[in-house]
Amino acid sequence: MAMQSDWPVEFASIASAGYYVALRVGFAFPLDERNEFPEDWVGYYTRKGLMLRDPAVRWAYENTGSVRWSVLEADDPHGVFRSARRFGLNFGVVVSYSAADPKEQKSYGSFARADREFTPDETSILMLLLRQMHDQANPPTNLTAAELEALRLVKEGLRLKEIAFRLGVSEGAIKQRLAGAKRKLGARTNSHAASKATVFRMI
Repeated sequence: MAMQSDWPVEFASIASAGYYVALRVGFAFPLDERNEFPEDWVGYYTRKGLMLRDPAVRWAYENTGSVRWSVLEADDPHGVFRSARRFGLNFGVVVSYSAADPKEQKSYGSFARADREFTPDETSILMLLLRQMHDQANPPTNLTAAELEALRLVKEGLRLKEIAFRLGVSEGAIKQRLAGAKRKLGARTNSHAASKATVFRMI
């Protein structure tokens, strides 16, 4: 479930052949992700189960910083990069970020071009944007129990009147709780707030 409404346009302009970004990867799944690689490549990559064999993904999980695909190609026994070139992904770079805290979740991106290697300046911009998105995806800690309870009922599909009846409070009180939750989560609507709270595993 995607929660980031505005992804940086620079990702697409710098990585003109496509990209994949995973934000705050937990035990198994990212908090949010976007895959803008060509559909044919995504289909091939998925059918062949290449994620477990992809040197770019392995490097991102084990390191912080950036590296070009061409540097990783020496450790690509399954020919993932060779296969990628058949889909126009001729040059690539991986960027990976996590804070100093070893418990901190990691964010990473794999970016591709058809025409040339990424420049150091382009790689720096990608890293800066990834770091900003990583920091922005940090879940808020100041939602009250009442706000979370209201969001839980929104997630269940109840209307304001039904939520108020269920909780034994006025409709105005529910509106106030949901307004606070939206503000703290940076959400546009009640359902958007409930979706973000779900992605953050708060409800």
